[in-house]
Amino acid sequence: MILKSRYIVLFIVIASFAAIIYGFTILEEDPPLANKCIGFGTVGLFLIAMPLFLFKESKGKKVKDYMLTEENIRKMQGRAEKKPKSNNPQSKK
Repeated sequence: MILKSRYIVLFIVIASFAAIIYGFTILEEDPPLANKCIGFGTVGLFLIAMPLFLFKESKGKKVKDYMLTEENIRKMQGRAEKKPKSNNPQSKK
């Protein structure tokens, strides 16, 4: 049985939140274990779940469309692209 990557990411996120919440609940009783739970939960969220999610969602998309370039800034502002003026005398017929 093959699990979809969406469910794997969801499981990691839920497990990470559970570890963080558990760490805060036992903070008074066992601080070293609580700090480990909070730390592993944070690592699970930001170093495992987030990259997996971003990799899954960005498949087949062009990175150039999401970069802030002069061309994209003009598109956002609604201006037409400036065409360079030609100094070729033959083109002015």
